[in-house]
Amino acid sequence: MKKQKGFSLIELLIVVAIILIIAAIAIPNLLRSRMAANESSAVGTVRTLNTAEVTFSTTYPAVGFGALTALGGAPATCTTTASSTAACLVDDTIAQAPNQKSGYTFSIGNLLGAPTVVQYSSLAVPIVVGQSGQRGFCSDQSGVIRYNAAGTGCAVTTDPAPVVSLFPWQLNGDLKCPQ
Repeated sequence: MKKQKGFSLIELLIVVAIILIIAAIAIPNLLRSRMAANESSAVGTVRTLNTAEVTFSTTYPAVGFGALTALGGAPATCTTTASSTAACLVDDTIAQAPNQKSGYTFSIGNLLGAPTVVQYSSLAVPIVVGQSGQRGFCSDQSGVIRYNAAGTGCAVTTDPAPVVSLFPWQLNGDLKCPQ
Protein backbone atom coordinates (compact mmCIF):
# COMPACT_ATOMS: atom_id res chain seq x y z
CA MET A 1 0.00 0.00 0.00
CA LYS A 2 1.23 3.42 -0.91
CA LYS A 3 1.77 5.91 1.95
CA GLN A 4 0.01 9.24 1.35
CA LYS A 5 1.57 12.56 2.20
CA GLY A 6 -0.37 15.36 3.89
CA PHE A 7 -2.28 16.17 7.03
CA SER A 8 -5.18 14.23 8.44
CA LEU A 9 -8.42 15.93 9.36
CA ILE A 10 -7.69 15.47 13.07
CA GLU A 11 -4.32 17.19 12.77
CA LEU A 12 -5.90 20.16 10.99
CA LEU A 13 -8.64 20.43 13.63
CA ILE A 14 -6.04 20.43 16.41
CA VAL A 15 -4.12 23.26 14.71
CA VAL A 16 -7.33 25.29 14.22
CA ALA A 17 -8.28 24.74 17.88
CA ILE A 18 -4.86 25.97 19.04
CA ILE A 19 -5.15 29.08 16.85
CA LEU A 20 -8.64 29.81 18.24
CA ILE A 21 -7.40 29.47 21.83
CA ILE A 22 -4.53 31.88 21.16
CA ALA A 23 -6.95 34.34 19.48
CA ALA A 24 -9.36 34.11 22.42
CA ILE A 25 -6.53 35.15 24.73
CA ALA A 26 -5.04 37.86 22.49
CA ILE A 27 -8.13 39.72 21.23
CA PRO A 28 -9.39 40.99 24.63
CA ASN A 29 -5.88 42.23 25.45
CA LEU A 30 -5.74 44.00 22.10
CA LEU A 31 -9.08 45.71 22.76
CA ARG A 32 -7.96 46.82 26.24
CA SER A 33 -4.77 48.20 24.73
CA ARG A 34 -6.76 50.14 22.15
CA MET A 35 -9.01 51.60 24.87
CA ALA A 36 -5.96 52.63 26.90
CA ALA A 37 -4.45 54.28 23.82
CA ASN A 38 -7.72 56.13 23.15
CA GLU A 39 -7.83 57.33 26.77
CA SER A 40 -4.24 58.55 26.58
CA SER A 41 -5.04 60.38 23.36
CA ALA A 42 -8.12 61.96 24.99
CA VAL A 43 -6.07 63.20 27.95
CA GLY A 44 -3.50 64.63 25.55
CA THR A 45 -6.21 66.37 23.54
CA VAL A 46 -7.80 67.87 26.68
CA ARG A 47 -4.33 69.10 27.64
CA THR A 48 -3.98 70.60 24.14
CA LEU A 49 -7.37 72.29 24.52
CA ASN A 50 -6.23 73.81 27.83
CA THR A 51 -3.07 75.16 26.19
CA ALA A 52 -5.08 76.48 23.24
CA GLU A 53 -7.52 78.26 25.59
CA VAL A 54 -4.67 79.98 27.43
CA THR A 55 -3.08 81.00 24.13
CA PHE A 56 -6.45 82.20 22.80
CA SER A 57 -7.23 84.29 25.88
CA THR A 58 -3.73 85.81 25.79
CA THR A 59 -3.94 86.59 22.07
CA TYR A 60 -7.50 87.93 22.23
CA PRO A 61 -7.85 89.43 25.75
CA ALA A 62 -11.05 91.30 24.88
CA VAL A 63 -12.72 87.97 24.03
CA GLY A 64 -11.22 85.81 26.79
CA PHE A 65 -11.62 82.05 26.39
CA GLY A 66 -13.08 80.74 23.13
CA ALA A 67 -15.51 78.15 21.91
CA LEU A 68 -14.14 74.98 20.33
CA THR A 69 -14.96 76.20 16.82
CA ALA A 70 -13.05 79.44 17.47
CA LEU A 71 -9.94 77.51 18.54
CA GLY A 72 -9.81 75.66 15.21
CA GLY A 73 -9.98 76.78 11.66
CA ALA A 74 -10.24 75.27 8.22
CA PRO A 75 -6.87 74.60 6.57
CA ALA A 76 -7.61 77.28 3.95
CA THR A 77 -8.27 79.83 6.72
CA CYS A 78 -5.12 78.90 8.63
CA THR A 79 -2.86 79.74 5.70
CA THR A 80 -3.88 83.39 6.05
CA THR A 81 -4.20 85.46 9.21
CA ALA A 82 -5.83 83.80 12.21
CA SER A 83 -8.68 85.60 13.98
CA SER A 84 -10.80 85.29 17.10
CA THR A 85 -13.33 83.24 15.10
CA ALA A 86 -10.72 80.89 13.59
CA ALA A 87 -7.56 80.99 15.71
CA CYS A 88 -6.01 77.85 14.16
CA LEU A 89 -4.77 76.62 17.55
CA VAL A 90 -6.19 73.09 17.42
CA ASP A 91 -6.71 70.53 14.68
CA ASP A 92 -9.89 71.11 12.74
CA THR A 93 -10.80 67.43 13.31
CA ILE A 94 -11.78 68.21 16.89
CA ALA A 95 -12.80 71.84 16.32
CA GLN A 96 -15.56 71.05 13.80
CA ALA A 97 -18.50 68.67 14.06
CA PRO A 98 -18.60 65.82 14.94
CA ASN A 99 -15.64 66.85 17.19
CA GLN A 100 -14.30 63.28 17.38
CA LYS A 101 -10.81 61.86 17.57
CA SER A 102 -9.46 58.46 18.70
CA GLY A 103 -12.84 57.18 19.90
CA TYR A 104 -13.74 60.29 21.93
CA THR A 105 -16.06 63.26 21.39
CA PHE A 106 -14.74 66.64 22.56
CA SER A 107 -16.59 69.78 23.60
CA ILE A 108 -15.99 73.09 25.34
CA GLY A 109 -18.80 74.61 27.39
CA ASN A 110 -19.63 76.74 30.40
CA LEU A 111 -18.20 79.81 28.69
CA LEU A 112 -19.06 82.32 31.40
CA GLY A 113 -18.35 86.02 31.60
CA ALA A 114 -19.42 89.04 29.60
CA PRO A 115 -18.08 90.71 27.60
CA THR A 116 -14.85 88.80 28.35
CA VAL A 117 -15.19 85.04 28.89
CA VAL A 118 -13.33 84.16 32.11
CA GLN A 119 -14.39 80.53 32.61
CA TYR A 120 -14.65 77.42 30.45
CA SER A 121 -14.78 73.65 30.76
CA SER A 122 -13.51 71.12 28.23
CA LEU A 123 -14.95 67.63 28.06
CA ALA A 124 -13.96 64.35 26.40
CA VAL A 125 -16.38 61.41 26.50
CA PRO A 126 -16.03 58.01 24.80
CA ILE A 127 -18.14 57.55 21.68
CA VAL A 128 -19.10 54.07 22.96
CA VAL A 129 -18.39 53.53 26.66
CA GLY A 130 -16.57 50.24 27.17
CA GLN A 131 -15.45 49.99 23.53
CA SER A 132 -13.73 53.20 22.48
CA GLY A 133 -12.89 54.20 26.06
CA GLN A 134 -13.95 53.61 29.65
CA ARG A 135 -13.52 57.02 31.32
CA GLY A 136 -14.64 60.55 30.54
CA PHE A 137 -12.19 63.42 31.03
CA CYS A 138 -12.72 67.10 31.73
CA SER A 139 -10.83 70.23 32.66
CA ASP A 140 -11.38 73.92 33.22
CA GLN A 141 -9.39 77.14 33.34
CA SER A 142 -7.37 75.76 36.28
CA GLY A 143 -5.73 73.29 33.88
CA VAL A 144 -6.37 70.26 36.13
CA ILE A 145 -7.57 67.27 34.12
CA ARG A 146 -10.16 65.15 35.92
CA TYR A 147 -11.89 61.91 35.01
CA ASN A 148 -15.18 60.15 35.57
CA ALA A 149 -14.93 56.36 35.76
CA ALA A 150 -18.45 55.94 34.34
CA GLY A 151 -17.35 57.44 31.02
CA THR A 152 -19.81 60.30 31.20
CA GLY A 153 -19.12 63.97 31.70
CA CYS A 154 -17.58 65.11 34.95
CA ALA A 155 -18.19 68.28 36.91
CA VAL A 156 -14.90 70.14 36.93
CA THR A 157 -15.69 72.05 40.12
CA THR A 158 -16.87 69.12 42.25
CA ASP A 159 -15.25 65.95 40.90
CA PRO A 160 -12.25 65.22 43.18
CA ALA A 161 -10.44 62.77 40.89
CA PRO A 162 -7.67 64.57 39.02
CA VAL A 163 -5.49 62.53 36.72
CA VAL A 164 -2.03 62.51 38.28
CA SER A 165 0.52 60.69 36.25
CA LEU A 166 4.08 61.30 35.21
CA PHE A 167 3.43 59.58 31.91
CA PRO A 168 0.12 59.39 29.98
CA TRP A 169 0.41 55.61 29.56
CA GLN A 170 0.32 55.11 33.35
CA LEU A 171 -3.31 56.19 33.63
CA ASN A 172 -5.55 53.89 35.59
CA GLY A 173 -8.32 54.22 38.15
CA ASP A 174 -5.96 53.93 41.13
CA LEU A 175 -4.16 57.21 40.47
CA LYS A 176 -6.06 59.82 42.47
CA CYS A 177 -4.86 62.80 44.46
CA PRO A 178 -5.17 62.48 48.23
CA GLN A 179 -7.84 64.70 49.76
